[in-house]
Amino acid sequence: MFTILVFLWMVYGLEGADVVLSCSLIEEGGGMGGMMGGAMFKRIPSTLVFKDLVGNDGLSPELVTPYNPPETPNADDLIFELTLPSIQIPNADLLLHADCNEQEVVCEISRYVPRGAELDSLPAHFIGSVQLEGGGISLTLVLQTLHNETTQSDTQPLMQSNLNLPLSQSGTLLTEVVFVVFSRVPSIMAPIGGDVLLDCGFRQKNSIPGQDVALEWRIQHRGNGRKILDIKARETETDVGQDLFVDREGTSAEADLLVRDGNASLTLKRLKVIDEGTYICTVGSGEFQTQQIVQLHITQPPRIALSEEKLVFQDSKPQKLSCHCHRYYPLDVQVEWFSQAPSEEEPVSLSEESSLSSHQQHSDGTFSLSSHLTLRPDKNPPGTVITCRVSHLALETLSDVTLTVDKPDPNTVFWTVVLMLAISVVFLSQVFRGAGAGAEN
Repeated sequence: MFTILVFLWMVYGLEGADVVLSCSLIEEGGGMGGMMGGAMFKRIPSTLVFKDLVGNDGLSPELVTPYNPPETPNADDLIFELTLPSIQIPNADLLLHADCNEQEVVCEISRYVPRGAELDSLPAHFIGSVQLEGGGISLTLVLQTLHNETTQSDTQPLMQSNLNLPLSQSGTLLTEVVFVVFSRVPSIMAPIGGDVLLDCGFRQKNSIPGQDVALEWRIQHRGNGRKILDIKARETETDVGQDLFVDREGTSAEADLLVRDGNASLTLKRLKVIDEGTYICTVGSGEFQTQQIVQLHITQPPRIALSEEKLVFQDSKPQKLSCHCHRYYPLDVQVEWFSQAPSEEEPVSLSEESSLSSHQQHSDGTFSLSSHLTLRPDKNPPGTVITCRVSHLALETLSDVTLTVDKPDPNTVFWTVVLMLAISVVFLSQVFRGAGAGAEN
């Protein structure tokens, strides 16, 4: 995806703060678009101005950089001026703080044709996508052009050179938001076996009472896609009626919340690895339909264990120690080894001396892996602390498992010596007995 670093400005109006985004207008161009002969797309620099997006409460005038339209309107400039007369966008204040939080915003605009409308009909419509990367709000906006003061006077309005639409006296294309589908959590992680709520909602200007609202949720993963829920809901005088299709057990959306509150969120229960993927929330109401994308990442932290509970060198032979990581997801896991002898102030890395097994995938989609390390008594005297350190996406912090090299048990050493002496005596007696028998013969 083409990403634009968005520059944000805020300006105080009488009612609230304006937000200004640098965007691209996406248009289909002529010519060959690659090997398959598809149409090429061209990007035209544009500006998106949200008027009075956030109220003045709590905002400091010293922190606001005023936005001013060009002193001389230019037909080549493409400035979309948005008003939100009756639509409140949840968490819109996050756009105000994106620059301070060093977050990028992806902003794209393209033409939109409502149901039943012609391509060149007026008022014109556009669809805008605004995504705050690194967590936060994601918006899909339907914009409708407005009549302005120049079109209602005898003065010939300045026409935008690319769109051939009239501009305001300040050189902006006046529009209003008539439909928006949003997600306040466009990317979420959830554990295997848990439940999750995929956030999606919509707002519409001048919705008609009793009008059908259509909601569809689809999942896309590794090239495969399927519909998992479809609702057509309508509010009656006494209740909310619905037509419902569900293709996954433990999946639900609330028809009454959809119609009355614009809540299109999806609940998934008892998550499995196969539930991971890209979820597409499509909402249609009246002449408008658009969608939001929510990424669901399934996680499970590894269960970590060492192959030995204690480590004792009885002789000079090396011993093998394994660190087992059981049933984790996703695949990537990192295992490191460290040792710290009593005489050392800092741990010493042993990772280069270790080896890894191949990944084992289980029937539930999780993975297991083992790391092996050979330890020698001359380099790991009693009191040495051996650490296996594991990092994984599902672990909030690094996870360590340790053991300490123990001294041999004196009793064990004594009886080992006695046993060795006994074996030697028996062996020698057998040798001498055999030698004596041979001499007699």
